[in-house]
Amino acid sequence: MATAKKPAAKKPAAKKAASKPVAKKAAAKPVAKQAAPAKKAAPAKKAPAKKRTPSAAFMKPMTPSAQLAAVIGDKALPRTEVTRKVWEYIKKHGLQDSAKKTMINADAKLKEIFKKAQVSMFEMTKLISSHLK
Repeated sequence: MATAKKPAAKKPAAKKAASKPVAKKAAAKPVAKQAAPAKKAAPAKKAPAKKRTPSAAFMKPMTPSAQLAAVIGDKALPRTEVTRKVWEYIKKHGLQDSAKKTMINADAKLKEIFKKAQVSMFEMTKLISSHLK
């Protein structure tokens, strides 16, 4: 008995890839609600820290020059107090510039210290420190 060969079944031909890639449609998935992140426990309270002590350099009494003494007095004061007294003088005499608050307009006494008609408040402390011994 001779058996006849059956022709092999043709496999479906693979589709050729299109020259432009086709974007896949995103499947509509329900968005799962995420649990809120757990809050961290508050750290245990520590004992209160020691009160910060001021630097010894700032607290050392300094003697003002004659020009500076005309503004703040001739008593030896720490740098912090000198700056405070100069600001009191500036506020009392209205020497802070009204348009630009960081600028100070010098009057006759302050002009001897600053050597300028107007200085910034940041430059002021540098100029004052040259008048302290």
